Amino acid sequence: MENQVGQVELASSINVSKGIISLWENGLREPKLSNLIALATFFNVTIDYLAGLEE
Repeated sequence: MENQVGQVELASSINVSKGIISLWENGLREPKLSNLIALATFFNVTIDYLAGLEE
């Protein structure tokens, strides 16, 4: 899935900092459940999809 969303737009949409998005992308930190819910809602996918458990 490709959505072409920048870090700034995503961070603003789910109420986290751009730095947090960068940490997640680089595997230096994992999102909390509340952030996973926000990400799944933003991208209109399930948390299972984000976790790689479904296609």
